Amino acid sequence: MAPTHPYSVHPSVLYLRSWLDTLPQKTGRSLDEWLRLVAVFAQIKPTTRTRIDLGFALKGTPATGRLIDTGGFARKDRITHRIPIASLAEIDGEVRRWLKVAYEMDA
Repeated sequence: MAPTHPYSVHPSVLYLRSWLDTLPQKTGRSLDEWLRLVAVFAQIKPTTRTRIDLGFALKGTPATGRLIDTGGFARKDRITHRIPIASLAEIDGEVRRWLKVAYEMDA
């Protein structure tokens, strides 16, 4: 007779195993594919303690002035450009103009 153990695998371990096994069917990506995607986005530093990046959906618009291309268009992301903002004074006419352009492009 095989020895029996008084302990079994905790239900949360079984739940996690099931979640990992069904991830490709539910999301279209395996865990390794998700980890690679997260690693790509972890390299992008959109915000710091002293700055926010104001993102814009400006498909097909060249980056000029303070407007920085995020590479989003090539990655098929919605946010294609950004402007770093470190103080309220930096929210000037150029930022307002790009906000208006982005708003009108989305309408």
